[in-house]
Amino acid sequence: MLTREEAFTLIKKYLKDDENIKYALAVEAILREMARRLGKNEELWGLTGLLHNLDYEFTSGDPQNRGTLAAQILEGLLPEDSINAIKANNYLYSDYIPVTSLDKALIATVSLTGLIFATAKSIPSKKLSDVDVNVLYAKFNDPSFAPNCNRSKIKLCVDTGIEVETFLALSLKTLQGIADEIGL
Repeated sequence: MLTREEAFTLIKKYLKDDENIKYALAVEAILREMARRLGKNEELWGLTGLLHNLDYEFTSGDPQNRGTLAAQILEGLLPEDSINAIKANNYLYSDYIPVTSLDKALIATVSLTGLIFATAKSIPSKKLSDVDVNVLYAKFNDPSFAPNCNRSKIKLCVDTGIEVETFLALSLKTLQGIADEIGL
């Protein structure tokens, strides 16, 4: 399995847009926290989150191949569980249906990260430190806010054993802890 340092080197090789790198760091942080809470392999979950969008800049105009290309790049570098979760993140187009808690955690985290970023960017200060869980929960329940953010995917957290309210709170707190690193 790749080390965190090797994984970050890959991220810098394949992702040139700083926003995409920040997003990958955010997904990594939340998945690590979920793994800690659930007694799962924190390193595996974190690397899966960090590398899940490795192919984004190559497939942004071709969503059918998103995840599949990343899986090919990462074959032999990550365990099969991680590769499958990366493919499952684009389950509408991949050959892998989400079944494991890692699969579902990644899908939920990717969607929630987008909602948290949108929430922070919607307030005057544009700072995560000024977002509280009640505001985030209200945004979650408002389908007109960030309408491309799939709330059903976020609710997959329940399949991992974490209730939606808890997931929102732990994710927000996790990202507030790395706000400087992700520019929010």
